Amino acid sequence: MNSNPYSQHNLLAELFPPDDPIDEVDRPQEPAVQAAQVLPTKTVVKRKPAPAKEKAAAGTPEARPVAAPGTPVARKPPSPPDPPATPAPAPWQERGSYRVLGQIVAVVNQKGGVGKTTSTINLGAALAEQGSRVLLVDFDPQGALSVGLGLNPNEIEVSVYDLLLDRTVGLKDVVTPSKVPGLDLVPSNIDLSAAEVVLVSEVAREQLLKRCLEPAQAIYDYVLIDCPPSLGLLTVNALTAANSVIIPLECEYFALRGMALLMDTVGKVQERLNPELQVMGIVATMLEARTIHGREVLSRVGEAFGEKLFKTVIHKTIKFSEGSVAGVPILAYAPSSNGAQEYRDLAREVMDRAS
Repeated sequence: MNSNPYSQHNLLAELFPPDDPIDEVDRPQEPAVQAAQVLPTKTVVKRKPAPAKEKAAAGTPEARPVAAPGTPVARKPPSPPDPPATPAPAPWQERGSYRVLGQIVAVVNQKGGVGKTTSTINLGAALAEQGSRVLLVDFDPQGALSVGLGLNPNEIEVSVYDLLLDRTVGLKDVVTPSKVPGLDLVPSNIDLSAAEVVLVSEVAREQLLKRCLEPAQAIYDYVLIDCPPSLGLLTVNALTAANSVIIPLECEYFALRGMALLMDTVGKVQERLNPELQVMGIVATMLEARTIHGREVLSRVGEAFGEKLFKTVIHKTIKFSEGSVAGVPILAYAPSSNGAQEYRDLAREVMDRAS
């Protein structure tokens, strides 16, 4: 019986005639033949002898040298593993021709729970994401800023309290790097609550923080101070040291009522202690867009302060609280969330107004 002309064997025989230099082991074979040719030794590949011209060309520099039979083949040594990434230079090392802005910004509101600490952490992280070097100063005795960046207040050995009252402690002794590249922290704990009592007897007590932060202006682009929820001596120190003020304002009626007292305090500091102090802007926080009340408060703030109100509005989301529990900003905890994008937009506005 004649074999099928379209069988697999005949098609391969037509494509690869017997004189074609193909490895014998690569040809498809019948199952019985394949079982019979299982050998323990290495199969020798049959190749056609090279033509004379090819043999002559083998001596040229372009030709690859052929090792003698039995000579061990030299293998390329494995490439060494990639070296670890070079860490960013420490803020106290030489920075060459690096130009810094040295902007000190106080994040202030005498009402608690309006998003001061959340705004300080996430705005600082957003500025660092844009390539700026940022220092956060936790100036609240509650230490919420330090906790929000993963520090345990009970384990802090040197804090902003020591920086204020101990002349042997410098800023470089207190600065702590955070988990975010380009973002550093001056931590705080409950010890700071005693500072206001001690500062009463100090000479030029309103300018202590300004003196302590002067070295940071030559190193960092932005220094953000998280102020306590009061208008006491600590807040006055922050306003005296700052170039500008950012006021987080919760979109709620009682937060709006306190704005007059806060602006009055800022005005007094401008007149008596820091004539260069400016209000950079007011940022609306914790907005519940589904409520009429929140939209009305936002509208009144826009009418009262005009261009001082940032265009970016921070909406309320549980992601902020979850990021604080994890000890990282929302830009690291949920980088694609709406809250992270809103603080990126706010950072761009801050950079435009600070430049």
